[in-house]
Amino acid sequence: MQNNVLILDFGSQYTQLIARRVRELNIYCEIHPFHKVPQDLSGFKAVILSGSPFSVRAEDAPHPDLSQIRGKLPMLAVCYGAQYLAHFHGGKVEPSETREYGRANLSVIKDSEPLFDNIKENSQVWMSHSDTIKELPENAVRLASTTDVLNAAYRIEGEETFAIQFHPEVYHSTDGKQLLENFLVNIAGVAQSWTPGAFVDLTVAELKEKIGDDKVVLGLSGGVDSTVAAMLLHKAIGKNLYCIFVNNGLLRKNEFEDVLHQYKDMGLNVKGVDSSARFLDALAGISDPELKRKAIGNTFIEVFDDEAHEIKDVTYLAQGTIYPDVIESISVNGPSVTIKSHHNVGGLPDFMKLKVVEPLRMLFKDEVRRVGAELGIAKTLLGRHPFPGPGLAIRILGDITAEKVRILQEVDHIFIQGLRDWDLYDHVWQAGAILLPVQSVGVMGDERTYEQVVALRAVESTDGMTADWVNLPYEFLQKTSNTIINRVKGVNRVVYDISSKPPATIEWE
Repeated sequence: MQNNVLILDFGSQYTQLIARRVRELNIYCEIHPFHKVPQDLSGFKAVILSGSPFSVRAEDAPHPDLSQIRGKLPMLAVCYGAQYLAHFHGGKVEPSETREYGRANLSVIKDSEPLFDNIKENSQVWMSHSDTIKELPENAVRLASTTDVLNAAYRIEGEETFAIQFHPEVYHSTDGKQLLENFLVNIAGVAQSWTPGAFVDLTVAELKEKIGDDKVVLGLSGGVDSTVAAMLLHKAIGKNLYCIFVNNGLLRKNEFEDVLHQYKDMGLNVKGVDSSARFLDALAGISDPELKRKAIGNTFIEVFDDEAHEIKDVTYLAQGTIYPDVIESISVNGPSVTIKSHHNVGGLPDFMKLKVVEPLRMLFKDEVRRVGAELGIAKTLLGRHPFPGPGLAIRILGDITAEKVRILQEVDHIFIQGLRDWDLYDHVWQAGAILLPVQSVGVMGDERTYEQVVALRAVESTDGMTADWVNLPYEFLQKTSNTIINRVKGVNRVVYDISSKPPATIEWE
């Protein structure tokens, strides 16, 4: 692709939002850590520098080599990026005298500047920095100010280099999308060609070229990601795709049978494999969330290796990895700050003689759904809530037993079916139940009980990078709680999680 946008990540919590806003303009972009700039930049038409939690004045501040970018490609430096260009090129960055965090308004905008086309004075922007640019770098022209920030935006004469001290990617910057469009489309000339149809055509062509006549084995989960990945591969290689749906014993109630049934009319070659006992054995006695994920991931690989040997001459293992998985598993600052590992990210062990193919690796969840619609996949399947790869194992806090799985399956079934019955399911992005490692005192009839506590979680989101809890009706929560306590033996208390992401992740583990 020749219309890519490169986003250099300096560790900002908003970097993923930059990518989301760029994709919303039908423009393809990729996030790369600041210290891993691609050697070949020929496919990129513009570069965006993200913000950062660092100060440019700190000794350990990110210090990238931009010699192959600056003056050669249009560049937009956001917040830290703007301060970086100033600090190291003749300007001056100092601690802010007044707090520069939250909403602000552009009090002055320089006339006839293409970066601010169709953006008027008093436009609201979002500030998030403790340093500020006191003096502009060499050959810089001020473009905009706020009441407290004199150098809110500037450009470098003789280059297509622009810098802003606010965040256009966040919702609170009301004209942020317009500014990004001005830079990418009007200034950098990037084509708005990133559409579901274009992705399907390009990906199918790439898969055909990459795979040829080789055979591919794919693990289906019944979810959106693996289904869309399967249909893309099916479109590219047809009968050479072998799908395997594994029952890991951690699925939702009746999910193994239901998923196999839903694939009957999709033309896919699917084999169901019940490995419940194998997974539960692998998880026995393990309570640490990361160790549980690793145990499940390793067991998945073992199962696929066994099944792949049943298919003659398999070359590839396909996975439904999507971009948030990749982003959360590869940190700018190394593995010490990784949020969580993903069982389908990071390749395969040497003993498994299969190459990996991940057709959705660069897509966000909402983009996966649009591609699925382009492929003609049913709305009911595309609208299905995300379900974590490790399944109920990361919704059971503590060690895993068959009895705990049974309890949570029953609770989850009541909750999800209730959302459907109350016409709430499609208004929720993801929902599920969590079995807590806590027992509480209760009274049932005239008897004292000491039984399990479960939490219900329902969130609204676009791509899973950020999420807000859903304000479900009290009447629904009341009925759901009563039904769970009355029908699920072993549970005597139900709570509802009202945490947003950030700071709380969607899953509890």
